[in-house]
Amino acid sequence: MPLVLAAAIALLTGLLLGGSGYALWGAGAALVGVLAQGRPRPGAPLGGAIPPLALLLAAAAWRGDLAGREAERCRALVASRRHWVATLDLSPAAPGERVRATVRGDGTATCHVAATLIVAEGRAHPGARVAVAGEALATPRGVLVRNARVAPLGGTDGRLAARARAAAALDRRLGSQAPLARALLVADTRDLSLDLKDRFADSGLIHALSISGLHVAIVAQALTLLLGLARASPTTAALGGLAATAGYVLLLGAPPPAVRAAVMLAVPSVAKAIQRPVSPWASVAWGSALPLLDDPLAALDIGYQLSVGGMAGLIAAGAWARRVVGERWAGWRGTIARELLTGTAVAVLTAPLSAWHVGRLSLVAPVTNLVAGPLLAVLQPALFVTLAVAPLPWLAGPAAAATHPLLAGFDAIASAGAAVPGAAVSVSPGAFAAVATAVAVAGLGAGCLEPAWWRRGSAVALAAMTVLVWQPVVAPAAMTELHVFDVGQGDALGIRTRRGRWVLVDAGPAGRRSDAGRAVVVPSLRRLGGRVEALVLTHPDLDHVGGAATLIRRLTPRQVLEPAFPGTSDAYRAALVAARATGARWRAARAGDSLVVDEVVVTVLAPDSALVADARGPNDASVVLGVRVGDVRWLLTGDAEAGEEAWLAARWGPALHADVYKVGHHGSRTSTTPPLLARIRPAVALVSVGRGNRYGHPDAGVVGALARRGVVVLRTDRLGALVVRTDGHRLEAEAAGERWPVPRRAAPDTADW
Repeated sequence: MPLVLAAAIALLTGLLLGGSGYALWGAGAALVGVLAQGRPRPGAPLGGAIPPLALLLAAAAWRGDLAGREAERCRALVASRRHWVATLDLSPAAPGERVRATVRGDGTATCHVAATLIVAEGRAHPGARVAVAGEALATPRGVLVRNARVAPLGGTDGRLAARARAAAALDRRLGSQAPLARALLVADTRDLSLDLKDRFADSGLIHALSISGLHVAIVAQALTLLLGLARASPTTAALGGLAATAGYVLLLGAPPPAVRAAVMLAVPSVAKAIQRPVSPWASVAWGSALPLLDDPLAALDIGYQLSVGGMAGLIAAGAWARRVVGERWAGWRGTIARELLTGTAVAVLTAPLSAWHVGRLSLVAPVTNLVAGPLLAVLQPALFVTLAVAPLPWLAGPAAAATHPLLAGFDAIASAGAAVPGAAVSVSPGAFAAVATAVAVAGLGAGCLEPAWWRRGSAVALAAMTVLVWQPVVAPAAMTELHVFDVGQGDALGIRTRRGRWVLVDAGPAGRRSDAGRAVVVPSLRRLGGRVEALVLTHPDLDHVGGAATLIRRLTPRQVLEPAFPGTSDAYRAALVAARATGARWRAARAGDSLVVDEVVVTVLAPDSALVADARGPNDASVVLGVRVGDVRWLLTGDAEAGEEAWLAARWGPALHADVYKVGHHGSRTSTTPPLLARIRPAVALVSVGRGNRYGHPDAGVVGALARRGVVVLRTDRLGALVVRTDGHRLEAEAAGERWPVPRRAAPDTADW
């Protein structure tokens, strides 16, 4: 057992030391020892693990460093070019679309980079091999290619094309429930809404939205059962189930969690065939190591880490639950007690991974998983059957009809769990807090495995948690953030300080059946955490104030600023009523006013009283904000148009220079005039705009003028939510899941705002 525990700890700790991968060589040596050892010996001393653990950690660090260097070299090589050969993922390429692809860097199988293509020209089907030309930006995950021009080269990745056809079949049969079905069955999460992801995260069921060992195991067991019912021998049923499972994993594209599950299912079957007893830890070790032979960097994926950590926690927690329950409860009471204790222990043992990757801890996860587990065990095979009979109309209809209530019930469990007050806690752990928590979990895990280790493991856990008293779990952020929420045709922005406090600017649109404040902004802020200090409403148009009343009631900002230009919409009046009801201090925003929140200085650049009095409409009196963090500047212009822009240029002159510019009026041709753009000289332009909007925003002339000046243009209609970060000197941008540094331009010698 010590050697197995050493391998498990090495798989986790090696990532931290190596930075990019796990101990492939060391894990291989551990596997040989595991298989030679056979079943674990009760009470085996932990001290024997120290020598092999040290060797495994050294191998992990070395192998991880090599993998990290190679990945960095490959990203730099791809980003330095302007033409590539790529393979599209599950989405078809078309102008205006954002698609995932794999780009080859040097024509070899070893240098391949995940890419996000913002397609400007060309069309191609999912899985197609294409030629790509465009402008690439290196990101930690791969590259982002802007203005991509795509041309088919011939040839298709069969697995990706099969997954795309499967996704299309589920779309036809399951309608609005298809996005959830695709995530559960074919690992396609493209169309999952932010709201759905949030409620699954809060309820502790987020792991179910990505294909993992649980999904593969359910399918394998269902197939084995069907073969058994067909009177196949046990050996034939087991081998047939494994073969079908292998085909399913290949169809998915062999994601590491699914490969791990398939290997874990195969190891006991092979051991039984050769009449060799095997420890469950041997299955975990084999399943953990083999997926990394193809791609060591897969170890950085949250799905892989939760899959391995969850399985290790399940073995340890199961042993502990059986000891605790023992003979105290029999029958169904004992089963429920064991399942509840096991679920609680697994949630605790995987808490550091959830906190690090998701930023929240679900407190209701043990209960929701206990309730959802049996339903998922039925839902997964039902989805498999629905897909299998999709080409047969007389069978597909009844199969889909039987699947609909299962999907609805699964989503209802997540919704009910997320609705529990205090269901989840938002956290932002620093590296020190994460390591200390992991040490505590390792101690508890050791105590769960063997009674003889309980005291020592508990002592280690207590010591690590004591250290956390001096190191808060919620750590200050390293950088200040500007979020542009994806609210469609409207504006909703948020400035987040390093201490987690917020200044919100606008609240997005609202209608009879929609409210961007409730659907987008509130869930985003609750996921990220922090207190709202102020809400600035740039003007009373519905696409900016539609969700304001909801934001004020639910987030209770301390103060509300707006231009005091009379608005006639019900949403504007509701926002003012909500501000009075919650006790928020109302202020008329006037040029020269300022607001300081932690390291962020927000200055009102427009309007002044005369501009408001002379304004012919609300856009002419939009609140324009200058935001300063260190020596970095952001300019947020609301819906300011040409007249107000001329006033700004005359009033502030060269002081309008900003590194980041929120494009006025969603990119309308009545804004972003050349005189203003010459004053700003931005490095990044952010456009908040709805996809396929009827106004034609952003205007091609505006986008072209920005491009000619070398400005990086980021649009919510193509990239979704946008984030810009700064530490007061450096600048970073994040879009479509990619993050990259942005070179700043030399600032003119100007007066401050």
